Amino acid sequence: MRGVSSLNYHHLYYFWIVAKEESVMAAAKKLRLSQPTISAQLKSLEDSLGEQLFDRVGRRLFLSEQGKMVFRYANEIFTVGQELLQTLQGQHQSRPLRLHVGISDVVPKIIAHRLIQPALDEIENLEMHCHEGKPDKLLFELAQHNLDLVITDDRATSTFNTKLFDHLLGQSGVTFFAGRKLLTTYGKKFPQCLHEAPLLLPSKESALRKDVEAWLAAKGIQPRLVGEFDDSALMKVFGQYSNGFFYAPSILERDIERQYKVVKVGRVSQVKESFYGITAERKIVHPAVAVITAQGKGGLF
Repeated sequence: MRGVSSLNYHHLYYFWIVAKEESVMAAAKKLRLSQPTISAQLKSLEDSLGEQLFDRVGRRLFLSEQGKMVFRYANEIFTVGQELLQTLQGQHQSRPLRLHVGISDVVPKIIAHRLIQPALDEIENLEMHCHEGKPDKLLFELAQHNLDLVITDDRATSTFNTKLFDHLLGQSGVTFFAGRKLLTTYGKKFPQCLHEAPLLLPSKESALRKDVEAWLAAKGIQPRLVGEFDDSALMKVFGQYSNGFFYAPSILERDIERQYKVVKVGRVSQVKESFYGITAERKIVHPAVAVITAQGKGGLF
């Protein structure tokens, strides 16, 4: 890269948006500028740097090796700028402090609420935006700094340029539940009652599922899988109507018995479900994220 006396940050910002959107058309729409304007700004930036920042394959744009390096710097520059604005907004009570939190679809809604509530209690005028989805998609959005925090049931495994950190928020044993009708048919002592009985399970993306299956195998118990669910709340509804046994964190026993009118069958303390708050490396820590991630140190569960 040849010597550059000054850097046009407007051009760099346009490049950053194009790289994030992976399209001049999408970037132009987001920036409310014409495509020729964006293309001309990119050309000016490449000329000033003396480097080609994109490889063009048909209509698609891919960052060149130099482009990837420039993007890392641009991402650092503009995300820190966004953090600064968020912090300043938080200092003015007339402007809400926005918290964008991703919640994995395997995390029970009651758990998510319990983890986020302290931030709502402590920080005045906090505006919360919750986004539910698959862990991989949420972690990608976190790495792109579109989310401030991801709540999930597994540690961070990042293949992105951004470094991710996991914060243990709490752990709980698991409890099996069933509808009363199901218990009349499979009324044996726990856990033998699960053998060849219908079982409802969360999706294979659930970190806890492997541990539960290993525990069942060690006990010589072979249930019959009748349902697999991405949404833990939907799984409980099917359990409510005696479609199968299901399990959930033990700390939610009373809530689940009351809400779904099911019966506690047995508790497994040897298997633990963990909940993590995943954050990306940032220069300025979001105040609400600091409150949420600090809970694990106090033994929330």
